[in-house]
Amino acid sequence: YLFWLLYEAAGLCEKKSEEFGPVFIQEPDDAIFSLDSDDKKVIMNCEARGNPVPTYSWLINGTIVDAEADFRYSLIDGNLIIHNASEAIDYGRYQCRAENSIGTVQSRDALLQFAYLGAFSGRARGAVSVREGQGVVLMCAPPPHSPEIIYSWVFNELPSFVAEDSRRFISQETGNLYISKVQPSDVGSYVCQVKNTVTNARVLSPPTPLTLKTDAHFPQTVLAAKGITVRLECFALGNPVPTITWRKMSGNIPKKARLRKSQAVLEIPNIQLEDSGSYECKAENTRGALPQWISMINDTQLDSGEQLHWECRATGKPRPTYRWLRNGEPLNSQADSGMYQCIAENKYGAIYSSAELKILASAPVFSTNPIRLIATVGKDVSLECRPRASPKPRISWRKNDRRVQPSRRIMLLRNNTLRIINSSRSDEGSYVCRAENQFGSAELTTVLLVKEPMRVELSPIRVEVTVGESVVLSCKVTHDPSLDVSFLWLLNNQPLNTQQEGGHFEYIQTVSNLMIRSILLKHAGKYGCRAQTSADSVLAEAELLVRGPPGPPGVVIVEEITDTTATLSWSHGVDNHSPITTYNVQARSPVSLGWQTVKTDPEPVTGNMESAMAVELNPWVEYEFRVVATNGIGTGDPSTPSRAVRTKEAVPSVAPANVRGGNGRRHELVISWEPVSEEFQNGEGFGYIVAFRANGTRGWKEKMVTSADSTTYKYRDETFPPLTPFEVRVGVYNNKGDGPFSEVVTVFSAEGEPREPPSEVQAFAISSSEIKVMWKPKLGRLSCWEQVSSWKDMEQEEMGKKKRTMGNETTMLLTGLDGNTQYLISVKGFNSVGQGPASSPIKISTKKNAPSLPPGNLMWIQEGNNVSLSWDPVKARDNESEVIGYKVLLRQEGRGHSQVMRTPNSAVVLTLPEGGTYIIEVRAVSEGGEGAASAQVRVLTSSGKRSLCVFSDLKMCTFGGRLDGLIPL
Repeated sequence: YLFWLLYEAAGLCEKKSEEFGPVFIQEPDDAIFSLDSDDKKVIMNCEARGNPVPTYSWLINGTIVDAEADFRYSLIDGNLIIHNASEAIDYGRYQCRAENSIGTVQSRDALLQFAYLGAFSGRARGAVSVREGQGVVLMCAPPPHSPEIIYSWVFNELPSFVAEDSRRFISQETGNLYISKVQPSDVGSYVCQVKNTVTNARVLSPPTPLTLKTDAHFPQTVLAAKGITVRLECFALGNPVPTITWRKMSGNIPKKARLRKSQAVLEIPNIQLEDSGSYECKAENTRGALPQWISMINDTQLDSGEQLHWECRATGKPRPTYRWLRNGEPLNSQADSGMYQCIAENKYGAIYSSAELKILASAPVFSTNPIRLIATVGKDVSLECRPRASPKPRISWRKNDRRVQPSRRIMLLRNNTLRIINSSRSDEGSYVCRAENQFGSAELTTVLLVKEPMRVELSPIRVEVTVGESVVLSCKVTHDPSLDVSFLWLLNNQPLNTQQEGGHFEYIQTVSNLMIRSILLKHAGKYGCRAQTSADSVLAEAELLVRGPPGPPGVVIVEEITDTTATLSWSHGVDNHSPITTYNVQARSPVSLGWQTVKTDPEPVTGNMESAMAVELNPWVEYEFRVVATNGIGTGDPSTPSRAVRTKEAVPSVAPANVRGGNGRRHELVISWEPVSEEFQNGEGFGYIVAFRANGTRGWKEKMVTSADSTTYKYRDETFPPLTPFEVRVGVYNNKGDGPFSEVVTVFSAEGEPREPPSEVQAFAISSSEIKVMWKPKLGRLSCWEQVSSWKDMEQEEMGKKKRTMGNETTMLLTGLDGNTQYLISVKGFNSVGQGPASSPIKISTKKNAPSLPPGNLMWIQEGNNVSLSWDPVKARDNESEVIGYKVLLRQEGRGHSQVMRTPNSAVVLTLPEGGTYIIEVRAVSEGGEGAASAQVRVLTSSGKRSLCVFSDLKMCTFGGRLDGLIPL
């Protein structure tokens, strides 16, 4: 394999360096250069590939361009650049020539034009007079221009342009305006406008008046006496000149008729009654087309002396003519190596087809030598002999220096291969193929070895397993010990890639033993073990059957549908070598939770059945059905679902649930229920029947609710008082009829919003910022809450605060109030219907503000765990509440919880636990609340020593005895 790979690589390198003639990649295109352009430079593009790299030259109108002698021309690669281009010198047809040592090719013509637009002649144009109904041509006579221009006509004055239609046509070849049938509305002044397609410049011609003649003209109808000669005339204008044909509308033109004056006149002699009728003349012209290739020439290699046949064909109108070039020059009769071109051309242009011709001449060469070939006894052997040579060489074979004589068993094929039929050990030896021609000779030696054939056995030959089991296939080989053997495993004739099978395949000990683990259904099939040596390749096969759950049944078809049943059919799927025992029928609807098993008739559906009826379906529900098969091994995949079908309509059978009532405004009866889901509506036009009657009465009032999504009905009657009991039931209906009613329940009419305010409203000032409000609520059937409003004495109620209770509470603490301020308080009740009236406002004043000064000059004495703490009393200002005591807060450092001690005095004794650091602060207490806190101190409890510290407002501390852990903050 490595040898052949190196050989191919060598061949590739040889191909890369192979010489070939020029082949165009880009040929020059027609170009239009505007004389108004600021850049006076024209570039004509040309590029070709070849080996050696081609050189380029250019022709203008068939004359070689001398770029070295004329400074206006320069060549960059193959591109021709023209500087200071002018129409007088540079207009014409350009061709690029690409040339190397193999030959020369010539590109197609490229026309270089220069864009300009002259002015119309200023000479006045004469009037054109025409009879009504006849045709007319108004000549444009355009000014000098290049390239093509666009023509249009102005009628009377700008911007009224002539619109082309079935009567009027503007030729874009000549600019002439053709009017096939002149009408009085066509009379007027016509001006031809031309526009240059490159520069967009426009010029207008002098006006041409069009008038009507009043004399006779070509008749539409010809009256003739029997026996005379009738002449029908028809003439048409056009470019190219139109061709005129005649036909009789209701039959054939008489055979005696003659055509005169280029078929413009139809002459019918001896006119008879049967010659009468409608005759039509038809004028048409056609335009030619550039040639297009049907077949082209291709690169060709020939041995010296061989005959060459090249054919090129093209279509075109007119029919193209052909000429041939060799290396850019007209072809002579001698066909030598070089670049050839076939040119097809007509009046509309020329097209080129190029190809290279190589004449080969070389002595025979063999790419490999010698060759070692191993075969097995009884097999056919082919010894190839394929030298490269030109012309074809003469071939001879010899074995062990003796000429090989063909026989019935040894044959020399047309391609010079030596074929040995039913080879044996006696055929071993060295075979030499000799090739020679007039340029030389070469030999190829093939050493043939013949070995005993290999035998391969794969066991077990046939095995049945169940999904999930494992099996080992063993491949035993008997072969010539001098040859190496390799193995290739196949599954269903395809190579088995054990790495891509998710660990199901594994080789045991050697590649000759294949284990298949946790077998799946897809692992069933024909396994092959192919043993290969350099002499032989032998395949042994075994079959693996896998039993598993059934495959999916065939698609389910709905045969018949009723309001509660569906007749279904399907086809059996594969049973995977275990008989199908039962089928499970499943259904899905837009309101179901996925696929659900449905009841069937018969029940169960056995494995030999292919149809069943799904029963107890809901009417007017869109269902899909599928079938799942089960066998002794398991349940398989489901079938493809059926098309969606809807069961027939039926009277509703399910009444609304959870009928109840309540809420609403006074004199209202509110009835509510849980809506019936779409699954149980059973048809179109679904709605509810709400029936009710006051307790103790006989007749039912019934109201229709037409919306299937409705959940509530309200009935209002000013005559019944709040909380009147009613018997209520809710039924259902659809287009098929009325369904059942729900059970009768008792529903009370609405209580309405609260009618009276809460009573016994009281308020108490708790501090300078808090007021406690208390009341007695008015009880009712509906849940009731209260809203407390508070506002300052000098404010409007709307400016105050409103706060609602969270439940059935009868007290509320108002916070965030201003100190020493009078407030008005009122309370109102509300429920789910609305709010009631407010209580009469009561007045209450908050306490004066708490003292603003903190306790000062803290001093403490620590004896062990006892701390004696004292401070200067706090004096309240005139607008502050009097001090009624003090609050001492104590907490252990690192913990959030504080211990609180209250005292009416300005001193206190604290007992602290051992082993901790404590933080102490003091606040004054008044009716208005707590005052500002003192500075914090930290006390460390450890020894029983006595310590003294004074902490003044100036934050100076004096210690008595040892410091012993007292730390002022």
